[in-house]
Formats: sequence, C-alpha cells, structure tokens
Amino acid sequence: MKLNTLKPAAGSTQTRKRVGRGPGSGLGETSGRGHKGAGQRSGTKRKIGFEGGQMPLQRRLPKFGFKNINRVEYKGINLDLIQALATKLNISDITPEVLVKNGICAKKDLVKILGRGELSGKINVTAHGFSAKAKADIEKAGGTATTL
Repeated sequence: MKLNTLKPAAGSTQTRKRVGRGPGSGLGETSGRGHKGAGQRSGTKRKIGFEGGQMPLQRRLPKFGFKNINRVEYKGINLDLIQALATKLNISDITPEVLVKNGICAKKDLVKILGRGELSGKINVTAHGFSAKAKADIEKAGGTATTL
C-alpha cells in the first residue's frame, strides 16, 4: 500500500449538487425547487412532523399515561453494597455523608436502602427510606435502621 494509491471506499463520497448553473446542467432556472409557492423561495421551512397534509404520526397515535408531579425519586442502595463499604472502610455506621464521600451517591440524592444481599455484622444505617426487607435484615443482624 502506498499513500498515492489510497482512495475512499466505493460509494462513500458523492459530488455536491451544483444548482442554478444554466440550462445545460439540468439544474438551471428553478434549481430543482419546482414552480411557485413557499418551497421555491429562500428561507422556507415546514412544520415539524408535517407529512404533506396527511394526518401526522403524532396526531394519529393515542395519548396515554401521565407524569406524577408529586413523585419522590430515591437513589436505591442495596445491602450488599453497604456490607462491602462497611468491610472496606472498617466502620459500623453508614450515613448519606459516608455514601457521598465514597462516590456512591450525590449530595442532594435521597437514599433508600433496598434488601438485596446479606449483612454479616452489626451495622447502623441512617437513610431517607428503607424497604421492609432491608429494615428487617438490618435489625436481624443487630444493627439499627434510622430514617431521616
């Protein structure tokens, strides 16, 4: 292979359409825009979703569902992650500040503890919410589940 023999892949490049260059080019006079109307003029645009007068897709499909404006979004953290963090840092108290410091959640996140995994020792957990299974598992292991 030599630099002077390099070429783009077949079909990957196309020549630009040069419009308005006389009748011999086949794209003179109206420059491929047709006769009269807004589409012939410069600066023309159509409505988003316009389908030539056919009922647009966004109007053909039915409306459904709603967005609950009172929904509270929690960052879910499972017990196996809590156990791993407690083992790694050698601590028995887990708070949202500890989770933020270790990059598990953001400062403004509401933390909810979920029940996947096992706790091997006594861990005191403070969070904004707990699932029933998580709370039962923490208390079964001898720890406390404190809700903020």
